[in-house]
Amino acid sequence: MENLAVDMIIKKSFEKGLKNMVPLLVNVILWILTMWIPYLNVGTTIGLFVGITTKMAKDQSISMTEIFEPAYRKRMGEFFLASSFIGMGVWIGFMFFVIPGIVIGLSWSLAVLLVIDKELSPMEAINKSNSITYGKKWTIFLGRLVLFILAGLAVGIALAILGLIFKYLGAVGMILSLLAYIAGMACFISIAMASKAVIYNVLVK
Repeated sequence: MENLAVDMIIKKSFEKGLKNMVPLLVNVILWILTMWIPYLNVGTTIGLFVGITTKMAKDQSISMTEIFEPAYRKRMGEFFLASSFIGMGVWIGFMFFVIPGIVIGLSWSLAVLLVIDKELSPMEAINKSNSITYGKKWTIFLGRLVLFILAGLAVGIALAILGLIFKYLGAVGMILSLLAYIAGMACFISIAMASKAVIYNVLVK
């Protein structure tokens, strides 16, 4: 069994994130365009933030219309319950001077994925997440923190360089700058989602 480590989280998150950036961007655009449709928007939200992450974890291909899979609407009740329990737990933890809230958030961070992927009940998923992250929370926190800093710097530097180039191209340059910004944000989001996928893949067997 592969051990969870900071360098492994960073390396594999970049790999998975860049590999899945295009289908993720397409699904994000589709989610934005359809988020006003009642009922459907619940399934697309679960598909975007949970379904795609679990597929990344398993190295499965992600379709350009992944968020519309009917299976993601099947357990919306359990999704809402788990999300509510996690939100309340983190909020109460933050009332005790922030750190307990962070610890609870890390402990229960995989619960919603377990609800959808393994079809556990909300409480079973929370207990399972708490169990498998025990002793790993510092690694998860540090790994994702360093990853976000590195990814943010990489995207920021790339956009700054492209901005300097595109500013001499007039209106075309403005369009190219916008497209570059969208691509940069998609890259960052994909890498961030991939980090949870990497952690999930290692801890959930």
